Amino acid sequence: MSTANSYFLGQFPTTRLRRHRRFEWMRQLVAETVLSSNDLIWPTFVREETLSPTIKGMPGVVRFTVTELVEAAGKAQELGIKALALFPVIPIEKRCEHAMEALNAENVLLQAIRALKRSYPHLGIISDPALDSFTSHGHDGLIKGGDDVANDETVQALCKHALLQAEAGADIVAPSDMMDGRVGAIRHYLDAHGYQDVAIMSYAAKYASAFYNPFREALGSDQCLGVKNKKTYQMDPANACEALREVALDISEGADSVMVKPGLPYLDIIHQVKQKFMVPTFAFHVSGEYAMLKAASTQGIVDYEKTLFEIMLAFKRAGADGILSYGACDVAKLLKK
Repeated sequence: MSTANSYFLGQFPTTRLRRHRRFEWMRQLVAETVLSSNDLIWPTFVREETLSPTIKGMPGVVRFTVTELVEAAGKAQELGIKALALFPVIPIEKRCEHAMEALNAENVLLQAIRALKRSYPHLGIISDPALDSFTSHGHDGLIKGGDDVANDETVQALCKHALLQAEAGADIVAPSDMMDGRVGAIRHYLDAHGYQDVAIMSYAAKYASAFYNPFREALGSDQCLGVKNKKTYQMDPANACEALREVALDISEGADSVMVKPGLPYLDIIHQVKQKFMVPTFAFHVSGEYAMLKAASTQGIVDYEKTLFEIMLAFKRAGADGILSYGACDVAKLLKK
């Protein structure tokens, strides 16, 4: 071998990370993060028949009647979706300051839970005891004096609402209201009524985010809330350590799993929560994130399917065990290809 050839051989790397990137099968073989339909939860809206199905801010997402939801759930299961998260759309005339419709055993949410369980006994049903769907003011709890949400009075109402959901057949209750102490109170209330096997997925780190607007439009809560905000009970986006305190408290009170919401802007929080507590951790790919992706794809700025899939991988890579996404069925279709 010439001196020149020896010289050049010495300049080239012996370790070449590109070797494992040559073929699709090889990339899959060494993939550190794997996404499957088992990781997906589909958030759905259920409405009374008199209301419109259309959600202007969320292209491709609709409000289902109970009958339509049962049909849609069947199609979702065929794609590999094993759990739905339900959110009710309540007419303005049925809302009030005290959220009395939430305690109506025949409200549309409880009808939907019962109908889904009758049709699909093994489909996972996740429901939210928060009151924002039912209040005339759009807040997640009860108002006490001025415009402040009363923590302890709200927790009592949440317990009653959670019990109704458990009685209807919910497998998991997922309180999103961010009231202090509500996880422990709900756990004790469910246990006392014989529902100790119903799990609690706590929205433990839910931020007062600008990414929720399309969701509030879907519920009709945007009209009720108006210019008011939820900063007195949802978390400040500036805070990370506080999120860990919230998670620690909810776990100590009996939460079986925890959630970070929104998802993509808070990947650092998802990672810290999973690393520190090692409990089942979920991310919510919220309405604003979904709507932005849809809008950008409509303009030809990004490819919707490729970008959505990459976002789901980002959640998993950060440490999420599962992901709630309005694009869950789209992701499941991609996984089947």
